[in-house]
Amino acid sequence: MFGIGMQELLIIAVIALLIVGPKKLPDLAKSIGKGFSEFRRAADDVTEDIKETIKETDSIPAKEDWKDSLLMKKSDSEKNKTGSSD
Repeated sequence: MFGIGMQELLIIAVIALLIVGPKKLPDLAKSIGKGFSEFRRAADDVTEDIKETIKETDSIPAKEDWKDSLLMKKSDSEKNKTGSSD
């Protein structure tokens, strides 16, 4: 478990008990657990989004098709230089 042995875990628990107190320690542990679970869910969502994006890259049009896309559209001055009249 993260390279922490039983002795280190016991020391951390005793220090947390002294700092937080016995009444608030269960609430603190519960909120930390909820935070970890929310973080795990968010990380899983990001992983799924990345996987979907990678799958979608297979459907990217060929390089020639990108010339006519909005991202690669030539400005009016570039069109006049090449002599195209769209």
